[in-house]
Amino acid sequence: MNRWQRYRTAYWTILVKEVLRFSRIWVQTVLPPAITTSLYFVIFGTLIGARIGEMDGFRYIDFIVPGLILMTVIQNSYSNVVSSFYSAKYQRYVDELMIAPVPHWVVLAGYVSGGVARGLVVGVVVTLVSLFFSDLQIHSYGLTLLVVLLTALLFALAGFINAVFANSFDDISIVPTFVLTPLTYLGGVFYSVALLPEFWRDLSLANPVLYMVNAFRYGLLGTSDIQIGTALAIILLFIVVLAAFSLELLRRGVGIKS
Repeated sequence: MNRWQRYRTAYWTILVKEVLRFSRIWVQTVLPPAITTSLYFVIFGTLIGARIGEMDGFRYIDFIVPGLILMTVIQNSYSNVVSSFYSAKYQRYVDELMIAPVPHWVVLAGYVSGGVARGLVVGVVVTLVSLFFSDLQIHSYGLTLLVVLLTALLFALAGFINAVFANSFDDISIVPTFVLTPLTYLGGVFYSVALLPEFWRDLSLANPVLYMVNAFRYGLLGTSDIQIGTALAIILLFIVVLAAFSLELLRRGVGIKS
C-alpha cells in the first residue's frame, strides 16, 4: 500500500465511523432539529408571520426559511465534531490517531467531513420539512449548495477547535450556548438588518453568521442585505484561518499530549 492509499484508507475510516456514529442515533441527532424547526415555522412563520406580513417582498415565513435551514446546519456540523473529537480525547483513543503513519490533515479532514455530513443530512431533512409550510423556490442552485457546504465546513472546524481546548463535557457546551446561539439568532435569521437603526446595523456587520445567512438567502430567494462577493470572501477567510489554526493545534498536540 503506497502513501496515498494509506491516507485515503485512514480518511474514509474516520469519515465512515463519524457517519455511522450519528446515523445510529438518528432519533437524537436528526429528528430533534426537524421537530424544533417545525415549531419555529408554526410559531414564527404562521402565527407571528401573519401579523408581520411581508419582508423584502416575501412572505415572512418564506423569508425565514433560509435562515432556519442554515441555523440547523451550523449547529449540527459544529456539535458533531466537538462531541466526537472530545470523546476521542476522553477515551484516549485519540493517541492512536496521533501516532498513526498519516499526516494531521488527514485526521482533521476525516472529523470535519463527518461534521459536514451531519450538517448536510439535517439540512436536507429540515428543507423537506419546510416544504410543508413554504413554497420554496431556489434562485441559484450553485450558490445555495456552495454556501451550505462552506458554512458546514467552517463550523465543523470551529467545533474541532472547541474540542481541542475542552477539558470536560461541560466545556463543549459553553461555546454553543454563549457564543454560537447568540451569533446565530442575531445573524439576520428572523429579520432583515436593513430594518435596524444605523448603529445596530453597523454592529451586525461584525457578526460572521450574518454573511452566511444572507448569502444562503440570496441562493434561495434572490435577496440579500450583504454583497454576495463580500460574504463569500469572509466565509473563505474564516475557513482558511480556522483550518490553519486547527492543523497547528494538532501539530503541537495542544489538549492531547499529557
